[in-house]
Amino acid sequence: MHQSVQFVLVGLAAITGLTISPTIAAAQDLELRVGPGGLGVYDRDRDPDRYDRYDRRGRPGCDPDDALDIARGEGLRRAQIIRMSPRSVVVQGMTRRGPERMTFANQRGCPEI
Repeated sequence: MHQSVQFVLVGLAAITGLTISPTIAAAQDLELRVGPGGLGVYDRDRDPDRYDRYDRRGRPGCDPDDALDIARGEGLRRAQIIRMSPRSVVVQGMTRRGPERMTFANQRGCPEI
């Protein structure tokens, strides 16, 4: 009889732990805010503009400094931007073999063309 009671208690503890863990994980998206209206609970997942605001930050195109950094990382010395258009950014510099050019798409992240 003693073992069966112990088995039931262990089972209840396991079931209780399983029901508590999803509520803890879901609570990470909640935020308490104190403002002029008092204390409020803010659910980050219910903010529809959260991701839109992030995408609108900064320039939409390739940042010239990023293009220069990428070109220098690829081995261009004395890198400089020689042309910027709405579609591309061209960087020129020197390598061991002589002058070299790299062309990047004028979009976020500066992917090389």
